[in-house]
Amino acid sequence: MTVAPDRSHRGTIFVEDAEVITQSTHPSEQFILRVRAPECAQRATPGAFAHIRCDADIAMRRPLSIMRADPINGEVDFLYKIVGHGLRALSTLCAGDHVNIMGPIGNGFSPASSRPKKLMVGGGVGIPPMVFLAEHFVAAGEQDLLVLMGSEVPFPFTLTESEIAVAGISPSASHGIAALENIAVPSRLASLQNYAGTHRGYVTDLAREWLQSLDDTERAAVDMFACGPEPMLAAAAKIASEFNVSCQLSLEEYMACAVGGCAGCTVPVHLPAGTAMQRVCVDGPVFDARTIYPAGQN
Repeated sequence: MTVAPDRSHRGTIFVEDAEVITQSTHPSEQFILRVRAPECAQRATPGAFAHIRCDADIAMRRPLSIMRADPINGEVDFLYKIVGHGLRALSTLCAGDHVNIMGPIGNGFSPASSRPKKLMVGGGVGIPPMVFLAEHFVAAGEQDLLVLMGSEVPFPFTLTESEIAVAGISPSASHGIAALENIAVPSRLASLQNYAGTHRGYVTDLAREWLQSLDDTERAAVDMFACGPEPMLAAAAKIASEFNVSCQLSLEEYMACAVGGCAGCTVPVHLPAGTAMQRVCVDGPVFDARTIYPAGQN
């Protein structure tokens, strides 16, 4: 099936010489990088990413999901874990250094106004878009929110015992992310590492448990969003199909150009007219879960 290339991204991606404001170090070689990039900050939406030149001597850029964008101060946050020499080079930057970024790139999440219960599920490198999305919902006045996060390395955030009750979630998941708790967004955590206050298991186990606790009318109001490694996304899509809730997935793929020219990040997308190869960078990274994992194929 041939699909005309989507060129709607043209004129919306900016290249900036961004100044590093802060770079904080967290366990298991995780880092939170904050840069001043006004063009990216002004236009970024939850689910978008930036393509970052990690070092002048490393030709290939690295795609990083945007965790937070502050258009007023022109600041953008990225959370990443060192994988390879590129991100290791990026981790050496300090306040006052500069890094070349290209962004924002990609189509972000498209919440449904008819489904007010927002369920956000993030795993590992898929955590940053969920933070961005949750804060976006709060700014928009949304109140019926739940964030579930899973990680097999220590969470790179301050955690706290949650004071926000969440019906249908195992009491073993007692802690959440303090920054979300402070803006009245309930969050719960999962891991196989026996971290205090986390559910022992996968984050999708928590999603299933919560959805099972709802009645049919409540489930019909759920809008689900997920980002993380491929097995987690497949599990999220399966759960969404099982409970008949809408679900959008943000995919993670290796990229070369990140602007649609090389077609190196294509994935099969199952559409009513047939299966098409689409580019994660500019056709995504967000897709309807049913087009990535049709019923019975996940």
